[in-house]
Amino acid sequence: MEAMSYVLYLALLVLLVVVLQRMFGRKDGAGNETEPDAGSSCGTCVSGRGKCLQECALQNAVGEIEYFDDEELDKFRGRRSDGYTDEEAAQFAEVMYTMKQEEVKDWLKSLNLRCINLPDQLKDEAIMLVEG
Repeated sequence: MEAMSYVLYLALLVLLVVVLQRMFGRKDGAGNETEPDAGSSCGTCVSGRGKCLQECALQNAVGEIEYFDDEELDKFRGRRSDGYTDEEAAQFAEVMYTMKQEEVKDWLKSLNLRCINLPDQLKDEAIMLVEG
């Protein structure tokens, strides 16, 4: 009888391991995950494992600050993205809509390096411009 309880405990343990592995384990093969091409930029790759996202975060956290004739936005350093008035958001919009579409991604990186949060009012438009 005692041996039977050990077998039951072992079976439950194996079942628990399999369930946890399926819940938290890596997906291999037929999933919708795509690996970034060696030559692709972080702006174009998609990875379910977050590898590219981590690389992009590191790239965006360091580097030289490039200004886009927007030095006046430095006064918003440290402001929360939901704390802008519509007039203040309009200052960001004026800069964003006067630049080329391909410059928007670099401008957002510049804002990030300067600890300036983009106003919530403009995030949807900025994403559309970056994604083209």
